[in-house]
Amino acid sequence: MTIHPRQKRLLDEVRRHGTALVDDLARQLGVTPQTIRRDIGQLVEAGLLNRFHGGAALPQSTTENIAYLQRVSINARGKQAIARALAAQIPNGSSLFINIGTTTEEVARALLHHRELRVVTNNLNVAAILADNTHCEVIVAGGVVRSRDRGIVGESAVDFIRQFKVDIGLIGISSIELDGSLRDFDVREVKVAQAIIAHSRSVWLAADQSKFGRQAMVQLATLSQIDVLFTDAEPPAALARMLHESGGRYVVAH
Repeated sequence: MTIHPRQKRLLDEVRRHGTALVDDLARQLGVTPQTIRRDIGQLVEAGLLNRFHGGAALPQSTTENIAYLQRVSINARGKQAIARALAAQIPNGSSLFINIGTTTEEVARALLHHRELRVVTNNLNVAAILADNTHCEVIVAGGVVRSRDRGIVGESAVDFIRQFKVDIGLIGISSIELDGSLRDFDVREVKVAQAIIAHSRSVWLAADQSKFGRQAMVQLATLSQIDVLFTDAEPPAALARMLHESGGRYVVAH
């Protein structure tokens, strides 16, 4: 296909961040969301982009995640909105698991003024953030530290998590496929997250809209295992229906 200047600018924006939302692209390029959707459709047909619910991304592997620093910048405003909405529903005096992810790190920042929290985490970034809250006790899992994002994985981390039973298990995710499967890229990370789900009285998932319809290799859980989904856009109808049927709910943050 022949790429006209607006589509080239659209591609450049997606390449800069790895992913982009329709509304953001429309605002940056000064056109309507309908025009952006049409451009994305043509670029998807040409194999230059992948479409997800509400936006577009570079064609990605199902076996390797986007680099950490790139993920930090993806839909940062949406992740911050999710973090504020989620933190507002966590009572003081709660016990929490918080796992690996850029959205869960935003939640940690939103918890800096909570009191009497006890947080168990396999994320050194979360531990460093919450260490500034003198009214929060932070317990860090042992295991192998991944240099790329300071996540802690491995059997030692799994065994550590299994010692606890907490009020809320907060997890992030790389992929929510439209069949309701929750997926990620590292089987070691997945095993820790599965232990978190098994040892939480309530399971909360923090996932921005770029995760809807994305693909990854390793299944972590299904949407039916989630009590509350916090996101920044209405989920696809099939996912909303699955949550309702399993007794879960979702919160759209703005």
